[in-house]
Amino acid sequence: MKKSFLVLLLLFLYSDFYLAQSNKVFIAHIETDINLGLAPYLTRIINEAEKSKAKAIIFNVNTLGGRVDAAIQIKDAILSTNILTIAFVNHRAISAGALIALSCDKIVMVTGGSIGAATVVDQAGNKVGEKYQSFMRSEMRAIAEKNGRRVDIAQGMVDEKIVVEGLVDSTQLITLTTKEALKYGIADTTLSDMESVLAAFNLEGAEILDEDSNWAEDLVKFLNNAIVSSILIMIGFLGLFAEVKTPGWGVPGTAGIIALVLFFGSSYILELASIIDILLFGVGLVLVLLEIFVIPGFGIAGISGVIMILVSLFLALTESNLPYVDNNIITVAVIQLSSALVGALILIFILAKFLPKTTTFNKLILSDSEHTNKGFVSASKISKIVGKEGIALTTLRPSGVAEIEGKRVDVVSVGTYIEKGEKVVVISSEGIKVVVTKAVK
Repeated sequence: MKKSFLVLLLLFLYSDFYLAQSNKVFIAHIETDINLGLAPYLTRIINEAEKSKAKAIIFNVNTLGGRVDAAIQIKDAILSTNILTIAFVNHRAISAGALIALSCDKIVMVTGGSIGAATVVDQAGNKVGEKYQSFMRSEMRAIAEKNGRRVDIAQGMVDEKIVVEGLVDSTQLITLTTKEALKYGIADTTLSDMESVLAAFNLEGAEILDEDSNWAEDLVKFLNNAIVSSILIMIGFLGLFAEVKTPGWGVPGTAGIIALVLFFGSSYILELASIIDILLFGVGLVLVLLEIFVIPGFGIAGISGVIMILVSLFLALTESNLPYVDNNIITVAVIQLSSALVGALILIFILAKFLPKTTTFNKLILSDSEHTNKGFVSASKISKIVGKEGIALTTLRPSGVAEIEGKRVDVVSVGTYIEKGEKVVVISSEGIKVVVTKAVK
């Protein structure tokens, strides 16, 4: 009686597990350079597969590699699931691609495929230092041990000093052909197409969900592109510079804030920017805004705010889940920040040179002409107002507008910023440029 009850209980548990598992198979694609924009897409598919209790996830792999930190994120997501994971190496899984493929439970390769060459290199393709290689060796060793594959071959894909008898000597990294991968137990089988993969693992009757990245993932990937993120930073610099140089708040500042929000938002999603980076940026922005609207002059608060913003941007560009500092990432971040700053300065110069009369950019420069019937002083009369006193009609930061002898004049202050309503005195005029200082009471 007890035996019968135990058998019935086991059958019930087995059937409950079987029924709980859906008849779905998810297919994900790794067919470009491995970057941080790829990680959210693959993580989403793994999460969706777990929620629907899918039978398997097949990763269609054909890549020459990419960023190590992105590959680590993807590897961790694959190892975290209990669903059957299959890497279908559709020609090649090189460098970071080899790490991802080896993380899967099963590896299938097409005829003429290749897998390996996972050493860490710099932007020029040169092998980097031992601490980087040591980390990558440990990652490859760990996943090989977990999935029952040859540890020496996995490590030999990173370090040419590891010799595998009959395969390579001490001067070559290991990159296996399909035939070699089968021989040495790295690959489980060779198949020609996805239909064959489904049949080989008894999945041919399953509901196939061939998933591409969605618009949000594509947008995040686009925003994280090095060129696009540099442009966003440049727009941010340009907007903040415009608001510091002019009274009030306008379109340039708003555009700058939106650009920086897009930059930090995409970086946070990709686990580049942390909450600390965003808070640092927020505090810096508040200090800059206080300098613009509340505190006269541009002093400690403004300078501190600018420094905090720069530091937060740098940290957001260099954050990584790697246990070491990647010099490649730091170099790229310095180039991006420098190019964004230089680009903003060049753009300001161009706008001041060629667009002096447009409403949008008038705030950045002094107007070179205005109509007299609207109360502005013509260039021919400007030289006659040296020594005259007037009233600042706007806050001079340092440029703005003052009323001198009943006329509105574009002016620029020297020394400290001058608040709206304070008395000013003209100390010089050069062409259409009128320089004022605070009048002595």
